Amino acid sequence: MPPFKLAAGWTPKADQPKAIDAIVESVEGGSPFTTLLGATGTGKTMTMASTIERLQRPALVMAHNKTLAAQLCNEFRTFFPQNAVEYFVSYYDYYQPEAYVPSKDLYIEKDSAINEEIDRLRHAATAALFARKDVVIIASVSAIYGLGSPDTYDRNLIVLKRGDEIDRDELLAKLVHIQYQRNDTALARGTFRARGETIEIFPAYAETAFRVTLFGDEVERLQHLDTLTGELLEDDLEHVAVWPASHYTTPEGQMERVVDEIGRELEDRIKVLESEGKELESHRLQQRTRYDMEMLREMGFCNGIENYSQITDGRKPGERPYCLLDYFPEDFVCFLDESHQTVPQIGGMYEGDRSRKQTLVDYGFRLPSAMGNRPQTFDEFLSIAPQMVLVSATPGKFETARSETVVEQIVRPTGIVDPPIDVRPSMGQADDLMNEIRARRDRDERTLVTTLTKKMAEDLTTYLLENGFKVRYLHSDVDTLERIQIIRELRLGEFDALVGVNLLREGLDLPEVTLVAILDADKEGFLRGSTALIQTIGRAARNVEGRVIMYADKHSDAMTQAIGETDRRREIQIAYNEEHGITPTTIAKGVSDIGEFLQGESKLPKGKRRRKKQEETDKLTTAELDKRFVALEEEMLAAAEELRFEHAAALRDELRELRQELDRRGEADGTAAPADADTVDAA
Repeated sequence: MPPFKLAAGWTPKADQPKAIDAIVESVEGGSPFTTLLGATGTGKTMTMASTIERLQRPALVMAHNKTLAAQLCNEFRTFFPQNAVEYFVSYYDYYQPEAYVPSKDLYIEKDSAINEEIDRLRHAATAALFARKDVVIIASVSAIYGLGSPDTYDRNLIVLKRGDEIDRDELLAKLVHIQYQRNDTALARGTFRARGETIEIFPAYAETAFRVTLFGDEVERLQHLDTLTGELLEDDLEHVAVWPASHYTTPEGQMERVVDEIGRELEDRIKVLESEGKELESHRLQQRTRYDMEMLREMGFCNGIENYSQITDGRKPGERPYCLLDYFPEDFVCFLDESHQTVPQIGGMYEGDRSRKQTLVDYGFRLPSAMGNRPQTFDEFLSIAPQMVLVSATPGKFETARSETVVEQIVRPTGIVDPPIDVRPSMGQADDLMNEIRARRDRDERTLVTTLTKKMAEDLTTYLLENGFKVRYLHSDVDTLERIQIIRELRLGEFDALVGVNLLREGLDLPEVTLVAILDADKEGFLRGSTALIQTIGRAARNVEGRVIMYADKHSDAMTQAIGETDRRREIQIAYNEEHGITPTTIAKGVSDIGEFLQGESKLPKGKRRRKKQEETDKLTTAELDKRFVALEEEMLAAAEELRFEHAAALRDELRELRQELDRRGEADGTAAPADADTVDAA
């Protein structure tokens, strides 16, 4: 496998070389914890990538939310184009966990919507860890949640080599055992089809499939093909590896043992419940568990199989479950990005999960072994992460107390210094803010505005829209992929300002932003503590024109600390620039679509998707295009009036494409474009 190698053109600058040397020395010296205090915009991601290149060890980079993880994955793929950079986050677009509320006698069944593309990326991550050494996994806190046994996962690998002998029926049985489904009609991810001696397999972790051609019991030919077009991508492969379609599989021939053990636990639990006079709970548990046992016998799988992972893995009661970290080799390095947020998030996962499951067990909805399907405790996480690099602009008490080495990275490669801070009274803050946004709009610059509540964000967005500004808002109700798209559109200039609560702080690289406005900055609390304020100030530290305005009626302790730390860093940065004759320059960063590899809307390359869409438009007559334009325009205006801004923006983009097509046709035949086409720009 190729060693970790940074792409050409990427070299450490400013404080980065010194920080990289210090981190590498600490890690190679065996230190379990190393902290990187990196000011916003100093290139902490570059420092992490360079450290990985120097160490030449597999790495896990954990972030505290999917948006930041997606951005990190995109950046690491830029740094390491020849190496495996994979993405591992929760695959649920929507998740309602199984629960029971005794006070209302209310059982809530598990309900979820799985994002198939993120599921594929999770499988790609675990498969890569077994296939090669040059792997970087970018993960969310999902990395500490229960996953099937890595040993079983690896043992269930099917390797097909050209010239090997294998019985056709035996191969099909193995595929079924590792949770692949047979579908001779439509080949989809996690399925296979068999036509005579030709077997096509679509791995759970891939975007393309393999074709296996047998001659009797001999593997005669192995091919790689595009399932959408049928095009052969590679011919005459030497070997093909197929990992399981589920992380929850059992060793071959062990299913009867698993079912028997579930049955024994069920009988023991029934005796306990009946001795306590819980006849209803006993009956409920028998019905649910015996149904699952029958499914496991017949299908090798059941809904909620993760609740039996303690038994399928062969673990003892109380023994920690496997998780993503167990799939890594022993010498991996763990980076916690934005550690002041990621550390407490990891520490808070276990207790809430345990409380919910204990209630399910007490009332006969689950066997006690279901408690074994859980996230790691914080101590367990520390015990399986051999060495950790904690990265933050504002390290917390945990980082500074545990780390023997705290490395500062204050100076930016661009020479940009931390932004000056202006404190203004909160009276009339909305009107003052409008003037500031207008001035930046005229210079093609962007503004971020942070509020204390979602209601404030929505009300301020409405007010700014009514006054002629292009503005959007972000809060926790906006789903992950849409959030990514909104951030991208802000950078592209689709709107002037973005209003949000606390989703605008850590790790968002927005060099077009020259103003960060913090409303009610003196209302000290979680969103206006010193750490939060420093992080928010950092959003304006990627542009030489960056400024921060705090609207407040007094200087809170948090404000004083944040302003003092910002001034300290400014002094260091200015002194460095003067010593080295550096003129600050705004970060130049391409606007890449960090959500594109998550959406999975098509396996076609981007160019082919565009051509396919164009082909569909070409089939319509000009009159039909006119009708579609008018209908979409009405729908867009209605969505805008109802404040459904995301939907309206999507329709606006589609209208622009239609108008371009109508203009093109109009030029060709001498007719005019629709009279009200300018409405698109006004929207």
